[in-house]
Amino acid sequence: MLHDGTFYEPPGPTPHLTKDIGTVIYTPAMNYHTPTPLAVTAVDAIEHVSGTYPGQRRVHARGLCFDATFTPSGEAASLTTAAHLGPGPTPVVVRFSNSNTNPTVPDGVRAGRGLAARFFLPDGSTTDLVSVNIPVFFAATPEQFLELLDALKKDPSTGAPDPEKVKTYAATHPSAAAGLQEAARMPIPVSYGTARYWAIHAFIWVDPDGGRHPVRYRWEPETGLQELSEQEAGDKDPEYLAEELLRRLADGPVDFSLRVQLGKDGDPTDDPTRAWPADRPEIVAGHLRITAPVTDQDHWAAQVYDPTRITPGIELSDDPVLAFRSQAYAVSYGRRTEGN
Repeated sequence: MLHDGTFYEPPGPTPHLTKDIGTVIYTPAMNYHTPTPLAVTAVDAIEHVSGTYPGQRRVHARGLCFDATFTPSGEAASLTTAAHLGPGPTPVVVRFSNSNTNPTVPDGVRAGRGLAARFFLPDGSTTDLVSVNIPVFFAATPEQFLELLDALKKDPSTGAPDPEKVKTYAATHPSAAAGLQEAARMPIPVSYGTARYWAIHAFIWVDPDGGRHPVRYRWEPETGLQELSEQEAGDKDPEYLAEELLRRLADGPVDFSLRVQLGKDGDPTDDPTRAWPADRPEIVAGHLRITAPVTDQDHWAAQVYDPTRITPGIELSDDPVLAFRSQAYAVSYGRRTEGN
């Protein structure tokens, strides 16, 4: 139950996809939000690697939410019937976050950052777009993700992961190497508003004639990318990213453009570790304007921002990690709302 007394409504079933994920065969009649044994095992493994912080998300524990508006450019209208990509602006709530499980980890370290956007559609429904500050993931399947978590377990003698186990994982799964390299060199941003965020998974747009188009999303900051050195970041307050964004908004809105890469036949839609060729065409689907912090942080912090919460005109791809995330989020949500 959420802070306003309502229950979280999980995303509904998705058509055009039947996928074997772990021990369950998913069909259009099932709900991606249903926890599976594999999802429970994954969340258990995250807790083993990163610790448990009662009442907190298992990843992206610390965050702050903001009011925003998305204004479509019109460039997507011929490619999808999704309501927020057609005419007219759409209200949005944005959650910026740090990826760590520990909500007290300082902002001034190399770490994942997130931008989760919830769009409030004219018919009263919602759709989410969840993105992070690396372009590709470091596991192609849920099972590979479990292997990575096993490799990241801390060595009791050093208190850190064994580098040889991580190297073995990368050698065993070569496509995951790009994501691991991106994670190792994650920039330390000046602001949440000066970082780039990718949705990392492919999605399928459905146009007015029923044509289907594979796409990938990226948020680009209108101010351009701005980063800190490790020394500069070390001098910042532990929660400087939230503090900086609040100060920045006092001087005016913070803007992002939604860039959409259009895939071609043969581009992988089922593997989040593999980027599409850089020469694939892109469109600017619209612009996000962030204006102020939300008035009820507790309510919006309690929400589940789920990449499988889609809307007519958008379908899930055959990426098994995309569907699996919803299942893992359900496990995490259940535990944190029970105070665990």
